[in-house]
Amino acid sequence: MRKLTRRTVIAGSIALATPSRAEDRPLRLVLGYPAGASSDTITRLIADKMRVSLDRPVVVENKPGANGIVANLAVKTAAPDGNTLLMTPLANMVAFPHSYTKLDYDPFKDYVPVAHVAAFQIAFGVGADVPAKTLAEYVALAKKGGRYANFASAAVGSLPHFFGLLFAKTAGLDLTHVPYKGTAQVLQALIAGEIPAAVLPIADLGTLAQSGKARILATAGAKRAPQYPDVPTFKESGYDIEGAAWYALFAPAGTPKDIVDKIAAAAIDAVRQPDLRQKIEPLGLEATGYGPAELAKIMKADDEKWGPVIKASGFKAD
Repeated sequence: MRKLTRRTVIAGSIALATPSRAEDRPLRLVLGYPAGASSDTITRLIADKMRVSLDRPVVVENKPGANGIVANLAVKTAAPDGNTLLMTPLANMVAFPHSYTKLDYDPFKDYVPVAHVAAFQIAFGVGADVPAKTLAEYVALAKKGGRYANFASAAVGSLPHFFGLLFAKTAGLDLTHVPYKGTAQVLQALIAGEIPAAVLPIADLGTLAQSGKARILATAGAKRAPQYPDVPTFKESGYDIEGAAWYALFAPAGTPKDIVDKIAAAAIDAVRQPDLRQKIEPLGLEATGYGPAELAKIMKADDEKWGPVIKASGFKAD
């Protein structure tokens, strides 16, 4: 047996006391929504790709609660060492600061943009019992008032909520927003005829449209959704509005630029791989892949676009 010398013991003690490199610890992608959602699916697909390119563990941590705010706060207070990222939709970084009077984070001060990974279109749809085959026909019905002047979304303060208000203003309608707690409830309400119309991500409305239980009247992108080439955009229907949303990665403020750039490169490489693109297209997601500077510009432009809309609505989430 090897004799333990004083030097050997001291060297071993130092090795045990020395912390491991950041790259040896798991990179956490924190998501404010539960497993099974489209946001969870794309986050896990990206994590799988990044695990290979970064040669380190990458795990997805679901922290649902308060419309994703729980996850935002968890990442805000995390150490800026490149081990924790936030995966979040546009609403948490753009809409919420204008609709929550007591929001304990500042999207522009408390986070560093890392990568814009996907965009998704939202759509306006009606239940099968609504006698409107086009957006113009729905507008005519809604102008008469009554039940047709109501529309639903899956959450108050979400982009679909505010896009519905923007559409109402553009079309000269007095629409009432009816919030539900989650997509499943909205879809059930459309099937039951409880609500005539809804604004939702196109993939969610598509599940009903394909079964004949709803009709998508318009999509909110700059061009037609590839999954539904026969459905016109709002612009094509005569209403000059757009409402594309996105998912993006952010790091805690103070994360060193070289670490951000390295992680951004891995995330961008992940979403640009053909097999990942093919897997997320059926979810209504379009892989993008923009770096920190581009994401910062997109975020600023969307803030300038949606801020006035939300302020004009007078809506407050708390």
